[in-house]
Amino acid sequence: MPLNADKLTDYHGEFLVKTARLAISSYLREKIKIPIPKNTPKILLEKAGVFVTLNKLVKRHETLRGCIGYIYPIKPLIEATIETAIAAATEDPRFPPVSLEEMNSIIVEITVLTPPKKIEVDAPEEYLDKIVIGRDGLLLKYGVFSGTLLPQVPIEYGWDVETFLDNLCMKAGLPIRCWKNLEVEIYSYQGIIWKEEAPGGKVIRVKL
Repeated sequence: MPLNADKLTDYHGEFLVKTARLAISSYLREKIKIPIPKNTPKILLEKAGVFVTLNKLVKRHETLRGCIGYIYPIKPLIEATIETAIAAATEDPRFPPVSLEEMNSIIVEITVLTPPKKIEVDAPEEYLDKIVIGRDGLLLKYGVFSGTLLPQVPIEYGWDVETFLDNLCMKAGLPIRCWKNLEVEIYSYQGIIWKEEAPGGKVIRVKL
């Protein structure tokens, strides 16, 4: 059974964020993936989807520096966090690898996901009422194409639901209005977000 994200506390979120930073720094320094910490809370050994987002702080503004994750609960949350943290720093194809020195200006953010559920509609226009900005992340599937946008993304860019769906199509490499094709499957999921207030600083829960 996947982890019940509602049972996670801010202590668990802080543990995940700090483990993610340690995993990145250790890998950049020694090229070794850290083991699962011995003091890991039991709930974090349950399976859950998770994304690690790295934002670079430049003149008090955050800019995306890397973001990779697992949509589905296929690995223990702590293990998935370690793996995706390293991948976000070194394997995001949109960016060059993060340097160890650069970590001093990077804010680490963790989003723990609920399992995606297909949004059932009889007409595409129904998506506009069933998707809630600030609550839902979206996953699109169509043949070999897929793409996802986390629930915080439309908040950051000020999108409405239709713009959210258009950008989801583009993220999947499809035409902008592809969501109007009923053969395209749209799934929603929710996320619990924790992030550093400053690089290496206090960890807070993010409310969308």
